[in-house]
Amino acid sequence: MPDPTVPPTPPVPLDALLARADLGLRRIAGPADPAVVVHWAHTSEMADPYPYLLGGELLLSAGVHIPDGAGAGYFDAYVSRIVAAGGAALGFGVAPVHDTVPGALVEACEMHGLPLLEVPPRTTFSAVARALWQLMAQARTAELRRVTEAQQSLATAAARPDPVPAVLQQLARRLGGRAVLYGPEGTPIAGAGPDPGAEARTALAKLAEVVRPSGPSGQEPSDARPSSASDTVAGVRLVAHALGNGEGFVLGTAAPQRDAGDHTIASVAAVLLSLLTGERHGGSGADRSSALVRLLLGAAPAEVAPLLGGDRWRVVRGRPDGRAAPDPVAASALGAALGSSLVDVAGEVVRVLVPDGRTVERVPGWTLGVSAAAAPRDWPAADAQASRALARARATRTPLLRHGDRPALTDLVPPHDADAHARALLAPIERSPALVDTLRTWLSLHGSWDRTAVALDVHRNTVRQRIARCAALLDTDLDDPDVRMELWFALRRT
Repeated sequence: MPDPTVPPTPPVPLDALLARADLGLRRIAGPADPAVVVHWAHTSEMADPYPYLLGGELLLSAGVHIPDGAGAGYFDAYVSRIVAAGGAALGFGVAPVHDTVPGALVEACEMHGLPLLEVPPRTTFSAVARALWQLMAQARTAELRRVTEAQQSLATAAARPDPVPAVLQQLARRLGGRAVLYGPEGTPIAGAGPDPGAEARTALAKLAEVVRPSGPSGQEPSDARPSSASDTVAGVRLVAHALGNGEGFVLGTAAPQRDAGDHTIASVAAVLLSLLTGERHGGSGADRSSALVRLLLGAAPAEVAPLLGGDRWRVVRGRPDGRAAPDPVAASALGAALGSSLVDVAGEVVRVLVPDGRTVERVPGWTLGVSAAAAPRDWPAADAQASRALARARATRTPLLRHGDRPALTDLVPPHDADAHARALLAPIERSPALVDTLRTWLSLHGSWDRTAVALDVHRNTVRQRIARCAALLDTDLDDPDVRMELWFALRRT
């Protein structure tokens, strides 16, 4: 199964290569079928190229392998082996070996239905291969743009008041076909797009049963059934995706064709629908909406926490491993992986509120910092814990780092006295959040300039300048371990 986040490079239509005026290629045999596509170019002068072909190639040859006096039998065997290996087309270079394309080769290609291109003397095989890679790069860029636009439109649809029908409508439009959501009982509960016909409609419903979990409450071991399945009926490509909310919902699509990025687009829609159907089926969506309204109207977090389904929660801060900032779709996918739809995108970081009873594991492609379990009144402190854990995880290149939740020596000091001491000690730098954050990160990383620079996304010289400024304002020796310990104690209170 290909990576659903990266669509594969689309093949190039043979006609697009023929349309390149700089190459001067000419089709002299074989069908003029616009559906013929090329996946790559390969040069070979082997009399039997079959063992060296993977399928889908434009095979380029100057005819060096052709023996003197070769007849129709030789060319028939040569072309038949190319066709058996799945070659898409044959390009024959005239000069320096042959002045023209052998007539017997033209006849053999015509008989076996293999497109035969004449490559003029001025065009090198390297130029043909380079042109093919350029066309593939253009196709991939266009496909990535299409997938990105589809992700954004699906995320926007999921934020509408009627999110499920809106997501299905966007998915059907992007795929150019039909999108259907099947309920746990197997009946269609929502759909969008043109009807593919009775035969395809029946086959899609049966395909949904292949991926739907069975057993009590729709549960079944995760490896018992596939998460997706596909089929082609009456010229229509059918795909079924089991939604990952454990409720038995299935997303089905029916489209006349299957482009390279369609799997990615459908996977994004499946993630969004998993969150949406999970909330609707369990009633938690209404509870969370009620909790938000109460908070906006002045209720304390402790009063609305029961509506969210638990008393103690962990804050998880995540940052994608790439340099790009996370979008709503990526954030929703992270929340789905962690088992929570309480997700917030804050700049380059995604914050997820996860119930205490749910284990937080590493998520490929993300660096995570996890707080200790906290009651609602301590959620701001838990968010700070997750922030520090994420900074340390990025600095040490650790996929997941948890904040320690065991009792510490700070518990021996009365909180009021500890807070007053921290405020007095840090007063000289409290007006500069950059200095406070740099000092906290630098101390947490044992005075490492390089790791602190990585964690804060600044140059190491900037870290040195800020720490020197802290030492001057605090009028203390930051190389003294006792001073570091006292400052760390104070910073833990802020």
